[in-house]
Amino acid sequence: MGQQQPFGLGRIVMCLVLIVVLATSLAGCFLSTGNGEQAQVAVNTVNLIYYTIGEPDKDLKMVNDKINEILAKKIGVTVTYNKVGWQEYGDRLNTMVSAGTPFDISFAPEYATYIQRGAWLRLDDYLSSVGKEMYHVIDPIFWEGVRIDNGGIYGVPTNKELATQEQWMYPDALVKKYNIDISRYNTLKSLEPLFQMIKQKEPAYLPMELDKDSHNFFALDGYEYIIDKKLPLMVRSQDHNSSVVNIFETKEARQVLDTLRRYYMAGYINEDAALREKQGLQRGERVFWKAAGGGPLSENSWSKDRGYKVVAHPVTPTLVTTESVRGGIMAVSADTKHPVECVKFLNVLNTDPEVRNLFNYGIEGVHYTLDHNGQVVPIRPKDKNGDPIPDAPPDYAGVQYTQGNWFILKTMGGDVPDPLNKWDQFRISNSSVIKSSVLGFTPDLSQMPIQLQNIQMIWEKYYPSLMTGSVDVDTELPKFNQELRKAGIEEVRAEVQKQLDIWRAAHK
Repeated sequence: MGQQQPFGLGRIVMCLVLIVVLATSLAGCFLSTGNGEQAQVAVNTVNLIYYTIGEPDKDLKMVNDKINEILAKKIGVTVTYNKVGWQEYGDRLNTMVSAGTPFDISFAPEYATYIQRGAWLRLDDYLSSVGKEMYHVIDPIFWEGVRIDNGGIYGVPTNKELATQEQWMYPDALVKKYNIDISRYNTLKSLEPLFQMIKQKEPAYLPMELDKDSHNFFALDGYEYIIDKKLPLMVRSQDHNSSVVNIFETKEARQVLDTLRRYYMAGYINEDAALREKQGLQRGERVFWKAAGGGPLSENSWSKDRGYKVVAHPVTPTLVTTESVRGGIMAVSADTKHPVECVKFLNVLNTDPEVRNLFNYGIEGVHYTLDHNGQVVPIRPKDKNGDPIPDAPPDYAGVQYTQGNWFILKTMGGDVPDPLNKWDQFRISNSSVIKSSVLGFTPDLSQMPIQLQNIQMIWEKYYPSLMTGSVDVDTELPKFNQELRKAGIEEVRAEVQKQLDIWRAAHK
């Protein structure tokens, strides 16, 4: 046997280096949970910057930390979860895209407009690989609606009700008190005797609540927007030969505007309607009539928001439009450095109940409990004495329509519980919808940016006041249409009509 070599200084140094490397590697396998514990997670997690709409919550960071603990284990991803207020989100998103601010995923209003700006990543290849699970669980009609004419899909739609009907809601107590058959009131004009009665007999109630964003009263006459209301071009949804029109040059629009003006002058509409920003239902506010887009059982959630029971009646058919299926889209930035991880995140958000419920309701035991039926009962914020604070906003609340598949969410319990078969009712409703004749049509107006910008400026100048009855129609409507024509709306209308004719020929 050879003589044993001494254990020299070089070997000692090498051993120490190996120990440090091993310790560092193991440290990368753990993530603090915030309560003194450590949970084992995937090594080399990728962090995604995510923006969505909604008021920032008191406990947003707490929920974000819990989300990251779970996502890191499941898919090796974490997120920086940013919520931007309802009034600021549109401007913030526009600024980020224009300035090239780095982010990975966002809630995507004005979906088609941002595609034409090159903002969103085309997802088709990912939906057949890392996103294939969510592709199969989301209703095919949603994918049909978000597909652009080049065949591309640039966003993941919320799997929810397919047809968002215009619904008119009323306080249940007043409906019962005056024995009102709400199913009889399906036109704007038909509401007049109800408003007269409420103003006289229930002065504590506002007869009709509107805001500057108004409502699509033109849907009552069968119209839908080609893109969105800021470009007031519409077609009749169920007429396969309907021409594209500037809605404010139609007799139907004139009748709507005249009725709203009469209601405003009579004191039925809130005086600040043309200035009031769009907002959710205010808890405890006494309002007789309010319109909202909704699906099956929407009155349950509206009752929770109001803090008293409301009943609702749909005034438009169960019609699937391009606008309705694009109402809740999450998109991936075209500039993301982590496209695969983004789609993995969207996939788990749409297929994993643990992740989806955490985003929507927060942390069990902190933000909600489960009743004996397994339904969610929110935990209300408490004062320093430990008593619930009446009408206080929750410490965390997701914005349900913006964040993925509804059908894996727990249902709500509490004072006005959801039916235990709620999602079965939604599936039945979705199976009987009517598709718009222009579902999926998206005109390419990328060569007309100046006209679109000018039209939107004119729209912002006139639309809020006209659609709330706040100004004289005889004076302001001609000015509105004249300025729209000068801004180029007829040129845009002709281009949209040309593209629609081609699209119809290809989709017969």
